[in-house]
Amino acid sequence: MTMHVPRTPHAGLSRRRLLGGLAAAAGAGVLSGCSSDVLSGLTASREEAGTLAYWNLFGGGDGVRMQQMLDTYQRDHAQVALSATTLAWGNPYYTKLSLATIGDKPPDVAISHLTRMKNMVEAGLLQELDPAALARHGLAADRFTPRTWEAGLVDGRAYSIPLDTHPFVMFYNTDVCEKAGLLGADGALTPLDSPEAFTDAMRRAKQVTGAYGGVVASISETSTPWRIFQSLYSQLGGQVISDQGREVVIDDAKATEVLTFLRSLTSDGLFPAVADYQGSIAMFAEGQAGFYFQGEWEISTFQTAKTPFSMTLFPHLYREGPYAVQADSHTFVLPRHPDTSPERLDRALEFVASMLDQSRTWAEGGHVPSYRPFLESAEFRDLKPQSNYAAAAEAAAYDAEGWYSGSGSNFEIVTGSAIGAVIAGQSTPATAVGRMRSALRDLARTPSPI
Repeated sequence: MTMHVPRTPHAGLSRRRLLGGLAAAAGAGVLSGCSSDVLSGLTASREEAGTLAYWNLFGGGDGVRMQQMLDTYQRDHAQVALSATTLAWGNPYYTKLSLATIGDKPPDVAISHLTRMKNMVEAGLLQELDPAALARHGLAADRFTPRTWEAGLVDGRAYSIPLDTHPFVMFYNTDVCEKAGLLGADGALTPLDSPEAFTDAMRRAKQVTGAYGGVVASISETSTPWRIFQSLYSQLGGQVISDQGREVVIDDAKATEVLTFLRSLTSDGLFPAVADYQGSIAMFAEGQAGFYFQGEWEISTFQTAKTPFSMTLFPHLYREGPYAVQADSHTFVLPRHPDTSPERLDRALEFVASMLDQSRTWAEGGHVPSYRPFLESAEFRDLKPQSNYAAAAEAAAYDAEGWYSGSGSNFEIVTGSAIGAVIAGQSTPATAVGRMRSALRDLARTPSPI
């Protein structure tokens, strides 16, 4: 399946185009997320001039910070009637965005994960971004981190503007680590640069907490198990799918090595075998674990809880290959729109530029900014602990491309559930690899709906 330039706007809404676009954007998700407000948009009147509709999927601390940024934009652009809508994360969001675009009632600007954006391009749902227009608003390619910008290109063309990279990171309790002798003279965590060094650190932390050395969510959700597996498996150079998702290429030996290591952490009592997302947060916040492994967005949780903590890169345990860590990026996209006027385009890009100018606000929530004028500033270098793991942006191991892949997709559900079962002691590594291969082959054999 070769990526291509979006098709020209269709004359009518055919059943094939509708179902194909929805399935592509949702990663084969169900349509149950479609709400009446989106469905009504299919026949609603066009937006008036001077308005800007923006859709996003940010909740929690991200949602609070995004609202601050929107308030600043509205204050500085009082002449624009801003309509901002927050929808449910994952497949429901991409289903609604797809449906609205196919129905000629899309928002002017929307957020998309980088790993989901290319499926929308393949479905003909996104507007290609003209380099001259981007440069006119200070959004040229050289203003962004190279890895994030290049990872978002489709056949060399830009369809998205990166806001951040959000990597899997390592949180650590500074009090616990100090008592465990794991901090250097400068107060920073000593390197955990091998499976043996990592395991030793978890044992020493466990001796201090009296409960666990570290914690990672293993049940009730599938993204976290996938993230920790992908981080280690990518360091070994492993791949899961290739050829746009048509081939399953799991390396049994490498996958088994990683799964065996992850299981050893729980079988030895260094990690709890069973912990859900909220439970893992509580264990770290309450000092029952010295280390916590999750996306950096939980920084606000522990700041609010006044946990003595810091953050750093997820460790480089497997030195056979270059450093890699699972990550995704939030990007701004312009859905294909019936209004192709230069005025609407400029208004949309001006909005994106305003959001990027507020990268400090966004970075305070933990995400690594993609906008180099802020990323490379002394202001960001002094922002701790966020700048401690900024190097992850250039080592991002994005989910492999495939119509069923990407953040919150069926790909992550299939892999994450098998990995989580191993961590929880409910499955062997060999069984988990077999489950992943079988389920992914079913998805790979399913024709793309595009």
